[in-house]
Amino acid sequence: MTVTIAIDGPAGSGKSSVSKQVARARGYGYLDTGAAYRALAWHVLARGTGAASDTADEAVVVAAASDFPYAISLDPDDYWVRVGETDVTAAIREPRVTAAVSGVARVPAVRAQVNELFRRLVRESGRPGVVVEGRDIATVVAPDAAVRILLTAAPDVRAARRSAELSGEDAGAVAAALHRRDAADSAVVDFLTAADGVTVVDSTDLDFAQTVEAVLDVISATVPTPQENHDGR
Repeated sequence: MTVTIAIDGPAGSGKSSVSKQVARARGYGYLDTGAAYRALAWHVLARGTGAASDTADEAVVVAAASDFPYAISLDPDDYWVRVGETDVTAAIREPRVTAAVSGVARVPAVRAQVNELFRRLVRESGRPGVVVEGRDIATVVAPDAAVRILLTAAPDVRAARRSAELSGEDAGAVAAALHRRDAADSAVVDFLTAADGVTVVDSTDLDFAQTVEAVLDVISATVPTPQENHDGR
């Protein structure tokens, strides 16, 4: 049976990079759930005018979701996202897609469809465990996960981290976009408050390595560390 590690958190909390490293350390798969919403937003834009307003019409979004040939790698060292034959790994991080994501994620029918996709990907992964990260993983997608974590940090710290990731972008604009994303997404799901049974890891005063270690400590307290290989690894 595949062990599920659910990690929630707001934009800029470091959940993607931390989750990838945790998956490597545990020998688990890694599932970036946000990529599915981004890929669907890209799909809607590709079918429409290419403007974020394409996602304003719920019927248009639902129609695109019904014809959404999505695939994603669960290998933390070979990450890719595809829609049909098109590799959209880089394209889904473009600002125009980011601006359209909330319009896709707000549709209940889409969330239900995508959440079932996530569960199937974990179930059929063939891996000992999968670190699943996103917004409502610990409460909706996998409320029965072996470990449920909310990874967070102070808003100004999250904004600074996101700005550092996007070299060449105006820091003020990045911070404003992050806060708008938080506001839009919080209307759909509460990703800033830990539900019962969810462990909070606050990385405000932690660097990357310390944050990874803190998450691994939470996991190890519940899920035994995988047996070492004979060569000591």
